[in-house]
Amino acid sequence: MITSSTRPPAQHAAVALQRRNVLVGVLFGCGIIAFIDEAVFHQLLHWHHFYDRSTSAAGLVSDGVFHAFSWFATVASLFLFADLRRRSALQARRWLGGILAGVGGFQLFDGLVQHKLLDLHEVRYGVDLLPYDLAWNGAALAFLVAGVSVLLAARRADTRRD
Repeated sequence: MITSSTRPPAQHAAVALQRRNVLVGVLFGCGIIAFIDEAVFHQLLHWHHFYDRSTSAAGLVSDGVFHAFSWFATVASLFLFADLRRRSALQARRWLGGILAGVGGFQLFDGLVQHKLLDLHEVRYGVDLLPYDLAWNGAALAFLVAGVSVLLAARRADTRRD
């Protein structure tokens, strides 16, 4: 097995670009799903705020901070995406796999850690939560599995080329 210290410099650079494509996709996926969550579930449907364990004002401020995070992540990822394109280093399959994994990972973190472990908010209040939790976390797992599948396919394609 070749370790990173024994790889030729060109191969080390290629692996670094592969990782960067994935990370840029993950950042974009996190930003875009956070934006959709905030816009749809917080603003349009009024199902919850990012932090619902205080006053309405605190909930609105927490939504604003969450919204700022989502846009920062999305815009930063687009600058990094543009840099990959400028370098002719964009690997669309890895980038797409990263997006799907980022969407799923972020949503699963939200559903398990923020909703259940930290109890910051629920998907929706005043209803039986089980169907909502199953749909929320099920969709997260589906995105995560899809992203990992795309990334594994990209890795297999590279192995066949070598």
